[in-house]
Amino acid sequence: MTGHPAPLSETQTADAGLRARAQRVVPGGMWGHLNAARLPEGYPQFFASAEGCRVRDVDGREYIDFMCSWGPILLGHRHPEVEAAAMAQAARGDCLNGPGEVMVELAEDFVALVPHADWAMFQKNGSDATTSCVTIARAHTGRRKVLVARGSYHGALPWCSPSVVGITSEDRAHLLHFEYNDVESLRAAVDQAGQDVAAVLVTAFRHDMGRDLELPTREFAQAARAACVRAGAALIIDEVRAGLRLDVRGSWEALGVRPDLSAWSKAIANGHALAAVTGNDQFREAASRVFVTGSFWCGAVAMAAARATLRIARETDVPGHIRAMGLRLREGLALLANRNGVAIRQSGPPQMPLMLFDADPEARKGRVFCSTALRHGAFFHPQHNMFLSAAHRSADIDEALEAASHGFRAVRELGG
Repeated sequence: MTGHPAPLSETQTADAGLRARAQRVVPGGMWGHLNAARLPEGYPQFFASAEGCRVRDVDGREYIDFMCSWGPILLGHRHPEVEAAAMAQAARGDCLNGPGEVMVELAEDFVALVPHADWAMFQKNGSDATTSCVTIARAHTGRRKVLVARGSYHGALPWCSPSVVGITSEDRAHLLHFEYNDVESLRAAVDQAGQDVAAVLVTAFRHDMGRDLELPTREFAQAARAACVRAGAALIIDEVRAGLRLDVRGSWEALGVRPDLSAWSKAIANGHALAAVTGNDQFREAASRVFVTGSFWCGAVAMAAARATLRIARETDVPGHIRAMGLRLREGLALLANRNGVAIRQSGPPQMPLMLFDADPEARKGRVFCSTALRHGAFFHPQHNMFLSAAHRSADIDEALEAASHGFRAVRELGG
């Protein structure tokens, strides 16, 4: 790894210059999750390059990456086999008058990999996929109500956006809420929907920002499946964030619960823009009738990248490796926190960890920790779940823990 230059002043940095330029030509200088990320002081906004588990900002500083582009990087940045597949397809064509052969091949790959899937169709973003699932469920059932867990994130379109700016109440008129992992709450929401329930939409695990993560209980997963069977509704698993990291077959497969529809994106093409819906035969006819589309949804390059990504994930047990590295990180952080007399909480699957500090409602300790660790070469996040990739190795984790040790000392000095 390259050395870490001393922090540059705001007036010296290329990042600051780009931010100033962006303010003149981009509303607010940035939008969406990158604007709402609440990154700590000193974090770069603009990046120049990446490879493996390392990213470099426009000022030449290098970091061990624990955000993985907010999830899309599963195998490591610029994975050579994925990029070779993408380049080979690019040489033949990408955005054509119709899809290439690769679309059929990728759908076959998904059907072979995912036990609940009898078919697949493709989009570009996670919001595309979750919205397509909801549309298919409504087309199949002829009903309107969609049940979602309170606080869960399913995308940035009006029906599901976490922001209410520019959104009308009518956009969400047919959403009903329950509490994640609360069986009685779920049943009450189903009862409230009555004969108008089209779907129960649930994330693979609870990953609300800024709060401890929750893995689904077997009881809750089974109750969701049973409720949908009784109501004649679709069980939709939102795999956009977790897909391929927990289990390449589907995140609830280990619980013995299979959905009717699943929404995938982020990691499925290792950084190339792609999303997918997988479904069972019960919903095939409805999926053939709905009108969901986009000019770039049949882009062949991303599909070729996805074929390589799925193959590598299947053949090399990527979830197992990432879990092992996540456990190494979790154990190291716990040890460092204990040594410094700092109380932390770690939650979620090791592949997608979250570390929060006790008695830190405004995330002040978390921000100080992250800013300090960043200066020593590790890119963490104080409130959002992080991501590990197959490119992380033991030496990378140990190097990141050394950076984290400086962060814990800084928190200790706050009286953490």
